[in-house]
Amino acid sequence: MPSQPELYPHSPSNIPSAGAPKPVASPEKLDLAPVWLQRLSLFVLVCFCFYLGVLLLIAPWWPRLWDENHLFLMYPALSHLAHSGFVRGVVSGLGLLNLWIGASEAIHYEEYRPPR
Repeated sequence: MPSQPELYPHSPSNIPSAGAPKPVASPEKLDLAPVWLQRLSLFVLVCFCFYLGVLLLIAPWWPRLWDENHLFLMYPALSHLAHSGFVRGVVSGLGLLNLWIGASEAIHYEEYRPPR
C-alpha cells in the first residue's frame, strides 16, 4: 500500500508567520477581463446608477407615484410615514447619492490592460 504524504509538515519554514503581510498582486499580474468587457460593465453600472438616481429623486414628489401608491393605501401607518417630508427628503437624497456614484464611476474610470 502506498504511503500518503505528510499533511502537516513539522518544518517551521513552511508555516507563515502571523505578522508577515501577504504580497498584493498588481493589476498587471491578475487575469483581467478584456477592455471591451470593462467598458461595457462601466456603461451598465453608470446607466443603472443614473436611472435609479433619477427615479429616487423624482418619485417622492410625483403625486401619481407616491400619493396614489397601492402599498401606501393598504397600510395607513406606512402611508402616514411615507408622506412626511423627512422620508421624502431621505429618498431624494438617496437618488442624489446614486447620481453622484454614477458620475464618479464615469469620471474616475481606469482601464487595466494585460501586459504584452
